[in-house]
Amino acid sequence: MPILSNFYGILIKMYFQQSEHNPPHIHAIYGEYMGAIDIQTGELLEGDLPARALNLVQEWLNIHRKDVLHIWNTQQFKKIPPLA
Repeated sequence: MPILSNFYGILIKMYFQQSEHNPPHIHAIYGEYMGAIDIQTGELLEGDLPARALNLVQEWLNIHRKDVLHIWNTQQFKKIPPLA
């Protein structure tokens, strides 16, 4: 699972087998916590990501949603800048 971005100790990853992993989502890993977040809504689909980490991921996703959706749709991996 490629790493799209890394900030504040949070790794953002994405699987590339879309047909088996809908709706479009990313995986955020923060220490021993992990969550699957819907790309379009920012909603936590599953997992136990702490609220502060989820808020940072949602903020990052709001900035980079277009790029993340492009990666999901084309399956052409590229690094995305971290949250500054």
